[in-house]
Amino acid sequence: MQLQSVTTVTIPGYRIFEYLLVLNPHEELRHKIMKVRREFYEEYKASTALGGRPNLILANFLQYEMMEERLVNRLKVVAMGFHPIKVELKDYGSFPSHTIYINVISKVPVQTLVKEVRKETQRLMKLNDDNKPHFILEPHITIARKLQPWQYEKGWLEYSNKNFTGRFIADGMLLLKRPLDEKKYQVVQRFEFQNLPVTTKQGELFM
Repeated sequence: MQLQSVTTVTIPGYRIFEYLLVLNPHEELRHKIMKVRREFYEEYKASTALGGRPNLILANFLQYEMMEERLVNRLKVVAMGFHPIKVELKDYGSFPSHTIYINVISKVPVQTLVKEVRKETQRLMKLNDDNKPHFILEPHITIARKLQPWQYEKGWLEYSNKNFTGRFIADGMLLLKRPLDEKKYQVVQRFEFQNLPVTTKQGELFM
């Protein structure tokens, strides 16, 4: 996911981070996806296939670290009222002509979650007019992105005929962040889906 370059002057103490909000497959499924990525890398030498853990990205954005606490509190409330999601993965898809990914076929619950997050947190995720949050309404798990034309064409010819199946229950979402000059993300917080009624959510929020 490529965000626009930051066009803001960084004031001392106002560090900008890149954030990802994700659903995290269980360990066995992560290993299965990583194996696919490694095979893709070995065949097509696409370095992005080796980058990062395989997550289902809900949103990504740039923001000042000082906004983090407010954002975490808001995401906590969203998760409190949301239910665990069964995520079904099947076979491969692509964004011509640069990305190959694993299909999410249980799209609707994921899209509902993304829309809820967008409604409740969009303002807190916006850094400035040039750097707005990106909400992923076409759920997928990336195998490789930023592919060169030959990598995409050959890779998609192969992977459009390959099979993949997997499923996991997402009972929470993770907020990750990294400084702009680093590659590695760290976990900010995990938000459990508790499926509580709105009245309980509001009550807990002000306790």
